[in-house]
Amino acid sequence: MLSVAEPHEKLLIGRDTHKSVVAGLILPGICPVWVEPQWDEKMHLAHPPAPEAFAEHPDAKGALVVTPTPYGTCTDLAALARVCHEHGKPLIVDEAWGAHLPFHPDLPTWAMDAGADVCVTSIHKMGSGLEQSSVFHLQGDLIAPELLKERADLFSTTSPSVLVHATLDGWRRQMVEHGHAIHDGTLALAKATRARIEEIGGLHVHGRDDFCGPGRAFDADPLQLMVEVRDLSTGGYQAADWLREQHQINVGLSDHRRIGVQLTHADDEHSTDRLLRALHDLAERATELPPAPRLRIPPPSELRLEQALLPRDAFFGPVEHVPWQQASGRINAELLTPYPPGIPAALPGERLNRDVLECLHSGLEGGMVIPDAADPSLKTVRVVA
Repeated sequence: MLSVAEPHEKLLIGRDTHKSVVAGLILPGICPVWVEPQWDEKMHLAHPPAPEAFAEHPDAKGALVVTPTPYGTCTDLAALARVCHEHGKPLIVDEAWGAHLPFHPDLPTWAMDAGADVCVTSIHKMGSGLEQSSVFHLQGDLIAPELLKERADLFSTTSPSVLVHATLDGWRRQMVEHGHAIHDGTLALAKATRARIEEIGGLHVHGRDDFCGPGRAFDADPLQLMVEVRDLSTGGYQAADWLREQHQINVGLSDHRRIGVQLTHADDEHSTDRLLRALHDLAERATELPPAPRLRIPPPSELRLEQALLPRDAFFGPVEHVPWQQASGRINAELLTPYPPGIPAALPGERLNRDVLECLHSGLEGGMVIPDAADPSLKTVRVVA
């Protein structure tokens, strides 16, 4: 981000961005111009913004989009890259969930193949790497390599881990030599696992037919298994807790109505059989679980907040803590981020409203976690004084 926009310059960013991107706004004082994601009323989740939405702000220095999302849905990156390049602006892609995408044609298009200028990939998610194993990919002439290196050095450790670098190099070699064949097997395993989950009463695995189409996502990752549990009369938070406690299985994502698990090249029939046994048990014992939470999700228009101050100015300025019932109309001074998936509901500098506050409180009551709030119980909120 710092290699594209200077302090107080504009950067187009999808509002479904991860909290780490917001940290990249706060520290240098970049001015975000938010682009709205596409809200899926049926699925109760957000898909990446449509490419044409980015064309409305030609004065911005560039654009940043998260794709795939934590739910595995993807935007049309080739179209978005064309929009950016028509204005001579670079496209940054947060491709944290896309380490595997370059290695098989049946997966969504890799950001660099789609024409992105730079993408950031977390190898430790869908690849083979220790935690914090992430890389940049850079192409084209819109971002100078020496500038990217210089700005990245500001945030990099001066004591890099040889273990992290070794796993990155091992992943690189494995994918060069065997990437396509390995993912052939993983895709077949995912297809079989999806079919077997569909046979379990009360469960449904979302796929491209659910997520893709006009006004929704452009593509979806078949290795991201989003399992709907609401027909079991429980919620995703409750199902995730139960799987952890009863079967020692940690899912990658949970929300008020689904859980998400990722299959990677490291999985085999042993690991998927264990998952399937746990899901069968979940369905059979669903009456033991708490009922589905009554999460209040207002229309997207009521959840979109005015950016009244730069995130940096609100975060580092004078603040006070007020009861949440009195926070509506005040300017937020902290990140309020339901986790997972880590997309902030309210950012520093945004003016809070009653709808967002009540949505977060209903989520907490239903099992949501907001770990970055100054008061994780949200009885009080940190606001600009």
